[in-house]
Amino acid sequence: MKKLIEKVIPRPARPGMVGDGFRVYNMIPGGGISQQRISPFLLLDFNAEFDFGPSDHIRGVDVHPHKGFETVTIAYKGSVAHHDSTGNSGVINAGDVQWMTAGAGILHKEYHEKEFSKTGGPFEMVQLWVNLPKKDKATPAHYQAITANQMGKVKLPNNSGLINVIAGVFNETKGPANTYSPVNLFDIKLNKGAEVNFAIPANHNTAMLVINGSVEVNDQKAAEHSFVLFGNTGDNIALKANDNAVLLLLSGEPINEPIVSYGPFVMNTQEEIHEAIKDFQMGKFGVLE
Repeated sequence: MKKLIEKVIPRPARPGMVGDGFRVYNMIPGGGISQQRISPFLLLDFNAEFDFGPSDHIRGVDVHPHKGFETVTIAYKGSVAHHDSTGNSGVINAGDVQWMTAGAGILHKEYHEKEFSKTGGPFEMVQLWVNLPKKDKATPAHYQAITANQMGKVKLPNNSGLINVIAGVFNETKGPANTYSPVNLFDIKLNKGAEVNFAIPANHNTAMLVINGSVEVNDQKAAEHSFVLFGNTGDNIALKANDNAVLLLLSGEPINEPIVSYGPFVMNTQEEIHEAIKDFQMGKFGVLE
């Protein structure tokens, strides 16, 4: 049975800036989609392709805290460097993913990689926040650096395209990301005219971002940069590419727990938010220059 399409949401009219290096359209929570409705996903910021131009000033986001959830950064074009207070650092290039578990608390900064900043060029990214169940919110902070060649890869027949499985399973191919609750995250690249079907559990909260091109999804058109929210009826998603298309399909089993958010902290109660702020102010998240 086809998965019901609840709504197709066009890209917001204007982007916002995160720091001075990320020009993003906020898709979650937005368009009437609450964090509880799309649990376990908390936020999706889409940096649609944009050329910031060459610069000797390295653009990005300076040191900031996170606690109680995970950040997933997916690079489509351009390069991002990052550092955190546990001593981790690295660069993600086109096709790579950085999956950071903030857990009990971390300081983090991310910015355009130095050489990319000097030359400029197309920059296209998605950052997704994934909630942690209450039992895992105190897990020590850590991250998974997933390079393009580590993805689970499914080549579609007749040169129709490629599915990069970041998390979850597609056609018996498992993604490399370890998750704290059941999540599917698929980077989909389709050639014009390609058709493909996805089996997604009916109870999963499910959405799809059209990054490039346009598609027919369960016989309904989704234009470039639109965001498709599926209902919790049916378990099949049928895609047909009207153009060469790049899509991000995400689904997850809802975490049926209270969500209390305050900026970069996501906990279950207001008291836990106060505790997170106090821990940050006391330096318990470590040090990062």
